[in-house]
Amino acid sequence: MRVWFLCKVKYAKENEQGLLKNVSEQYLVDAVSFTEAEARIYDMLGSTIRGDFQVTNISKSNFVDVFPYEDIDIWHKCKITYTVADGDSGKEKKVTQYMLVTAHDVKEAYERIHESLSNMLVTFRVPDITESPIVEVFPYEHEDEELLPPPPSNLKPLSEVKAEQERREAARQETQERLEAIEEPKLVEYEEEEEGNLDN
Repeated sequence: MRVWFLCKVKYAKENEQGLLKNVSEQYLVDAVSFTEAEARIYDMLGSTIRGDFQVTNISKSNFVDVFPYEDIDIWHKCKITYTVADGDSGKEKKVTQYMLVTAHDVKEAYERIHESLSNMLVTFRVPDITESPIVEVFPYEHEDEELLPPPPSNLKPLSEVKAEQERREAARQETQERLEAIEEPKLVEYEEEEEGNLDN
């Protein structure tokens, strides 16, 4: 499951009159930690923002999914609700989730979120849609995987570790069985002769 981090960025942006004005913008980043979210936002914006910029805040968002459409870059926040049966009590439980979709207006966002969730197995409602201040969303792409550090060389797949443990256990049992098969040498006890017999 993806984890989305909301990053607030402050920088000097040139307006229509050619003057620089300090602005604060929000970006959504797919990352596994706060540290990686910060690294990714600096990497993504370093080539697009002219001059210096500062990441003023990073927080974990409550978005569970995003649905971009190529014809527009205006993001809309959609509130999704549905009910599921509780596994223990069997009672119905209301679930609320938030998702993002790009659209020209709220009406189109409503249509597109239904289109994007058409494969859901439960009936859902969309009680609220608002235009989001998020400027851009950075999901993981294949080339972004290079940003992740490689796993340590001393780590092995779990399957190999379990196989090694099974081999060691089998060897230990075999050694134990061999030891048990070897009969212990019988100790012969010699009784000391009575002193009387020695005198004869």
